[in-house]
Amino acid sequence: MRHFKHHEFDSPDAPGSGAKMDPEFLELLDDARQLAGVPFKINSGYRTPKRNKTVGGTENSSHLRGYAADISCTNSTQRFRIIAALIAAGFTRIGIGRSFIHVDNDPLKTPGVSWLY
Repeated sequence: MRHFKHHEFDSPDAPGSGAKMDPEFLELLDDARQLAGVPFKINSGYRTPKRNKTVGGTENSSHLRGYAADISCTNSTQRFRIIAALIAAGFTRIGIGRSFIHVDNDPLKTPGVSWLY
């Protein structure tokens, strides 16, 4: 990866767990980061079941299988650049929150969707 280290995706309660991230997901995310031209700070990558419960994640969260990340986002210009880059890289599942953008490529979930938190 050009822009990330596996530890950036670690669940806080499981050092080294970022290595459980899906390689195709990481490749797409790395491509998106290159296209965006702005840093991606990962708030949440891989999650253990305990961590997922702590943060209020859904029971079938894509984070549990290494197919998702939440990217910190603090302003509208950055949000636009990140979302445009995610779409250009090939992501088709994007959730938008006030302070983060969720992205995943979970093969068990419906593609071509976006949602708000």
